[in-house]
Amino acid sequence: MDDVSTAELAARLDDPGLVILDVRSAGEFTGARGSPCDPRQGHIPGAVHLDVTTLLAARTVEEIRSLVGAEPGTEIVAYCHSGSRSAHAVAALELAGYAARNYRGSWHEWSRDDSLPISS
Repeated sequence: MDDVSTAELAARLDDPGLVILDVRSAGEFTGARGSPCDPRQGHIPGAVHLDVTTLLAARTVEEIRSLVGAEPGTEIVAYCHSGSRSAHAVAALELAGYAARNYRGSWHEWSRDDSLPISS
């Protein structure tokens, strides 16, 4: 599946059929320990937090589905700081039967656009 763009993700923040999955650390998600190169700290509104290390430690498809808490086939957009961790997450999510896409620009891009909302 293609990566998601910032414009598409911003337009779909209230889409009940889309799960936005933040795979950064808890500190990055809350903004308490974000990267100093990002002008704003926090997360994309409505995002669900699941650290990529927890996701990738899952040993079975059932474990992944339990961690994600969504039905197979659900559309998920994963993001991290720069799109690398989320790319690994997308691979695991696809194996578990999700329609997963990567937001390659991730928080590094989102945090730089003051017109985009953030939560902390």
